[in-house]
Amino acid sequence: MDRRQFLKFGSFITVSAATGAALSACGGSDGSADNGLAPATGAWKFPQSVASGDPRADSILLWTRAVPAAADNVAAVAAGADTAIRLIVTSADNSAALGGSTALSGATVADVRLPLQSRYDNTIRHKLTGLTAGTVYYYQFIAGDNRSNVGRFKTAPAADADVAQLQFVYMTCQDWSVNHWGAMTSIAAEQLDFIVHLGDYIYETVGEDFQLGAVESRHDALVLPDGVFKNGSSGAKYANTLNDYRYLYKKYRTDTRLQALHERFAFIAVWDDHEFTDDAWQDAQTYDGSFNADGSDLHQSTRRRNANQAWFEFMPADVSLDAANTTFQNIRIYRDFQFGKLMQLVMTDERLYRSDHVIPESSVNPATGKPLGRIGSRYLVPQDLFNSVEAQKMAGAKTIGLDPLTTATILGNTQRQWWMDKMKSASSTWKLWGNEVSLLRMGMNGVDAVATLLALNAVSSLATSVGTTAAAVGGNFAVAGAIVAAVTAGASAAVAQAGAGAIATSAATGGALDAQAVAGVKAGLTAAQASIAVGAFGKVATAAASGQGGAALAAVAGQTIAFGYIKPEVQENKANSVFVAASGKKEALASFFTKFLLNCDQWDGYNSERKALMAHLKTNNVKNVVALTGDIHAFFAGTVSDDFDAAGGGAPVMVDLVSAGISSDSFFSYLRDAAAALGDIGTLVSYPLAVPVTGLGTVNLSFNLLDYTMGKTAPTVAALAEQTRVQLRGALAAKGIPEAQLEATTGAVLAGLQANVDFNTSLLALAQQLAALGNNLWLKHLNTDAQGYTLVTLTPGKLTAQFKQANKLVGTAAPAAAIARTTMATVTAGVAAVTVN
Repeated sequence: MDRRQFLKFGSFITVSAATGAALSACGGSDGSADNGLAPATGAWKFPQSVASGDPRADSILLWTRAVPAAADNVAAVAAGADTAIRLIVTSADNSAALGGSTALSGATVADVRLPLQSRYDNTIRHKLTGLTAGTVYYYQFIAGDNRSNVGRFKTAPAADADVAQLQFVYMTCQDWSVNHWGAMTSIAAEQLDFIVHLGDYIYETVGEDFQLGAVESRHDALVLPDGVFKNGSSGAKYANTLNDYRYLYKKYRTDTRLQALHERFAFIAVWDDHEFTDDAWQDAQTYDGSFNADGSDLHQSTRRRNANQAWFEFMPADVSLDAANTTFQNIRIYRDFQFGKLMQLVMTDERLYRSDHVIPESSVNPATGKPLGRIGSRYLVPQDLFNSVEAQKMAGAKTIGLDPLTTATILGNTQRQWWMDKMKSASSTWKLWGNEVSLLRMGMNGVDAVATLLALNAVSSLATSVGTTAAAVGGNFAVAGAIVAAVTAGASAAVAQAGAGAIATSAATGGALDAQAVAGVKAGLTAAQASIAVGAFGKVATAAASGQGGAALAAVAGQTIAFGYIKPEVQENKANSVFVAASGKKEALASFFTKFLLNCDQWDGYNSERKALMAHLKTNNVKNVVALTGDIHAFFAGTVSDDFDAAGGGAPVMVDLVSAGISSDSFFSYLRDAAAALGDIGTLVSYPLAVPVTGLGTVNLSFNLLDYTMGKTAPTVAALAEQTRVQLRGALAAKGIPEAQLEATTGAVLAGLQANVDFNTSLLALAQQLAALGNNLWLKHLNTDAQGYTLVTLTPGKLTAQFKQANKLVGTAAPAAAIARTTMATVTAGVAAVTVN
């Protein structure tokens, strides 16, 4: 074969063209077929199996790592033991051989000798060109006497092909150190064209707080070769050297479930933050407390380059690393893929070029004199402050002649223009965006939240007062409710009692609500006092007529007063509310009377750039744009507006579908733990739920209220119970219930739970009140306490995304029934909207 048909990328990436004849790939400084290396002999193994990536109509990138049979699976390879191995590729059906190392059968389209070099840790990246579009191929590597497991990939359809359907999974956030990887077994059984991985393929930390929960026993403790302590000389460590990052990829890929995915499907992958460091921007780490002496973020260019190289060596991606480039931006991973006329997939890099968070973690908190850290910079950021600082940064950039977005960007100027050009020129029906962090606005009105919290905190004491008062008025809970309501609104006890009596008399004679209020005013109540008294009287009377009594009636009265009077009063008067003063927490609550952005590490923290992208799509009439998103460890579905701050939340331009992580602890669990330090604010996130279980005692759960605070629709009792199912099943498994009995036991406990007063009254009312906050109306689905993945089926007429939530651990093992529930989100071509069943 003519050597001019070969491409050459240094001595690592080799390229050959499929012809059906035996080939040798060139590479290396001497230009020889395999660097002149002798073929491997004797016993070898492939401890990380094989992988393929970046399927195009005529090419694929193939990967493996081979070491002598006696070598450790994850240790660094000793220098100076270079050799050559073989790669065989065929289009003959070898599906029966998947999962094993049986020799491939059928005519080969490639038989290539490849250099195996210790300086790349014995990894191989080989690009095979000249393939046929829309075709399934099988491949296998041979080292000495041993063969790798068989791999499979499918090339993309030709650019001009009419494609009836594509099916793929997108996945993210697979922390080795917590929960389980059972969802990967489910993915391996899907019928897919390829897999999209949106990053956090590895986690750079070992022993971090969020990695200390239960984990399946088949995942042993990670031990970084050269790891650095995050703080002092003990506790969590982070990866720092090339050897550290290589170790993580090698260790993660020893799991046969992850191997099975790589063996069966080509990956299209980008990184997110944990492939380098948590919530990274460029080469900066943002761990709390890890600042320079002057308070600025700690930049780690060498560490960033190490992370880049390890990703490049171990990820089957058709990209190049420029070893001669001495900066940390020595690799470009953003790229796009065409799948016939049906889809263009645009994959972006949202870490390497982004500017610092608009409000840096190193910013000094004036109240403490110390750096803000995460809270106030990345998370729970006051929106007015964010808007002001972003505007200042953009104005400063413009003043010195830069694009205003230069200092407030996720994509960077070059990649942003590339994205705009790709979207504008795309001729396919669908334009899908592999987008690491969510585009959806996730905000919270602090005024409404604090008002709701204070109202909630008052319910119990109000109910107690109603009960005590009822005993003094002959057991009439309706009258007692009216009295307590009037007193809460500022009436004296005598006037409240007179007013309640007048209201009761009016009601008994058939008086309408307005007539009852007039009677109360005539008895001495103000109009506001009479209004809430009438409301409490009526709610309790209705509940009594339905057969409720005693404590239940007192609770109805307490909730009516709390949410009918206390909440509106706090909303109107904010920090000057009498109820804020009475709570004794005025100083602690003062900073919360504003609007907040929950997560400014995602696109909410780069709002002007998001608006610029949406304006570009809108101006150029680019339709059918859907983002496939990971990062946040939760399922979301919603629309992305041209301007979320405009009246009504702006006009929808595209859709964002966010997938939960494979194993990483949920967004809910992070915020629950963080909010625990914020006192009453924690009630916006979770509710302690004690569930009695016969024979087991009490099972303690943290019920997820974050969903309702963020915008989930008001639930029924049955919906609350269903929401509890996965967490309860996991808690029962942790108590020792065998998996064969889990479904029946969980169903029985949930049925009993629905009859529990704390559940069907207190918790239900709380969830309904939080849902009534009306936050984030563009969110059509949210499940912030989940692990799992998303299966996409794409046709010319619609995109359907199945959010597949995983069950929790069963003891120390992944559950046999990996998937707990599936929720379907549908996007119809031509409409920037999503429906969820």
